[in-house]
Amino acid sequence: MISKKNRLVGAILLVSGTTIGAAMLALPLTTGLAGFWPAILLMVGVWLFMMLTAFYLLEVNLRMKGESNIISMASKTLGRGGQIICWIIYLLLLYALISAYLVGCSEIVGDFFEPIIKMAYWGWPGLLFLLFALCIFFGTQLTDFLNRIFMVGLFGAFIVLISLGLGQVQPKLLMHRDWLHLLPSFSVVLTTFGYHIIIPTLTTYLEHDTKLLKRAIMIGSVIPLLLYILWQILVMGLMPIPKLVAVAASGQQISVALQQFLGSGFVVAAGRLFALCSIITSLLGVSLSLSDFLADGLKIEKQSWNKLWIVLLTFAPPLLFTLFFPRGFLFALKYAGIFVVILLVLLPAWMAYYERYGPETERTFIKSDFKVPGGKWAIVTTIVLAFIILAVEIIK
Repeated sequence: MISKKNRLVGAILLVSGTTIGAAMLALPLTTGLAGFWPAILLMVGVWLFMMLTAFYLLEVNLRMKGESNIISMASKTLGRGGQIICWIIYLLLLYALISAYLVGCSEIVGDFFEPIIKMAYWGWPGLLFLLFALCIFFGTQLTDFLNRIFMVGLFGAFIVLISLGLGQVQPKLLMHRDWLHLLPSFSVVLTTFGYHIIIPTLTTYLEHDTKLLKRAIMIGSVIPLLLYILWQILVMGLMPIPKLVAVAASGQQISVALQQFLGSGFVVAAGRLFALCSIITSLLGVSLSLSDFLADGLKIEKQSWNKLWIVLLTFAPPLLFTLFFPRGFLFALKYAGIFVVILLVLLPAWMAYYERYGPETERTFIKSDFKVPGGKWAIVTTIVLAFIILAVEIIK
């Protein structure tokens, strides 16, 4: 048996791994025009806001019986309509993410092994499908173990990138400020803190231990925030605004652009390793979350060969779309910001409101010692902000 303390470490790394994605490498390109300090203020604000909505989700989850995922939570609190919305948004977002991660991971692995092993265009996605399917089939403990390994690789690659460049940062480049350019980057920053989907899985993994779950969310989400800040310092402190704009417009990899400033071939290698590890850790977290969501929503017990159906439902649709209709999920990814606002901001606050203030006759929840502070006004304010953000995302 794995001790709770050991599981807490794994839970923290699962939150961090689910949060950190390869898109982090391009974060300075998105926020670059606004400048370093506006970007940092935005990231800290979004981190706090998303942690609040994560705690709303945790509060509702802790008051549900058994291994309840978001679909059961939505059904019990928001009724049939909330359940349908949750099904649609959750599947669109997570299938799109898994599809994109399979493509990204296949490209990196294919580039690395192509001189040695020749494969058809479907070979690498198919092989990765089998590997990740086995991880999900054998459950959270194996996923936790593999996530730890790739998180070590992620941290190692990041340390190399930072150690090569921090000494050459020019403080004057960090003084640029243009607050008007913050709005276009808001949705991107919002999606970089989308770890909420792993919370129901961790609630089961940590046996509904409120103290450990709070620690896992707080520590697990602050690690990506610190990495993001260091990465912003490195890139914005080395590359002038015109260069950031040119790199963003050309689609050039940020690690390749940094090599021109640092003059080291290790930068590209470290950047590629970081991208690979961040994609794999995100894929592990997202696919584990989706498999638990499907098991809960379809009422499939995770026993014996029933798990095979869960694995196929988790990976088969994104694999097929990756191979035959890649533009379908790439199109869905364009609306990731809208999906994230609905699923990870609006729904958690709305469910928490119902769980606390809904009709007494329908609020048959189990007891829990955890309640997010702030009362009704904090929840209402969160819901109003969610609608405002949603309106901005739809209009822009």
